[in-house]
Amino acid sequence: EDFLNLIFKAMMKDSLNSSHPVSSAVQSSEQIEEMFDALSYIKGASLLLMLKHYLTKDVFQAGIEVYLHNHNYRTAQSDDLWDSMNEITNGTLDVKKMMKTWIVHKGFPLVTVVRKGKIISVQQEKFLYRVEPENWTSDASYLWHIPLTYITNRCNFTHYTNAYLLDQKSG
Repeated sequence: EDFLNLIFKAMMKDSLNSSHPVSSAVQSSEQIEEMFDALSYIKGASLLLMLKHYLTKDVFQAGIEVYLHNHNYRTAQSDDLWDSMNEITNGTLDVKKMMKTWIVHKGFPLVTVVRKGKIISVQQEKFLYRVEPENWTSDASYLWHIPLTYITNRCNFTHYTNAYLLDQKSG
């Protein structure tokens, strides 16, 4: 419950146009300090949980083990983690490409789901809680690779979820 409260507080901050990406280039030590705030840590943790759920616990665990083994006692960058995950997924999913859309964009998407008979349509757009005119920037280029999981009436106890990667504005 406490973690959910932290997530919602971070999402509130991240839904403002004055937010910042989890990962960005820095030129000074002051910028480094600004990056390591509650938003970065909570959003980062949420993104890792999202990835774990999408890849499955075993695949995620194997990717973490590869990452820790490959970078034991060395410095690492975020791409190193995604590359380790890509080693485990064997090209079935480009984890780096998917996660880059989450860590280099500030904010998060609003996903709208519409059902017409047996057809389900999904659409994404950047969510903004409140537009701050002094910090406003266009969000037309924002596109996330959103892992969606869902359940149908054909699901059973051994296979209960389906997955879809929304990597376009709509699908």
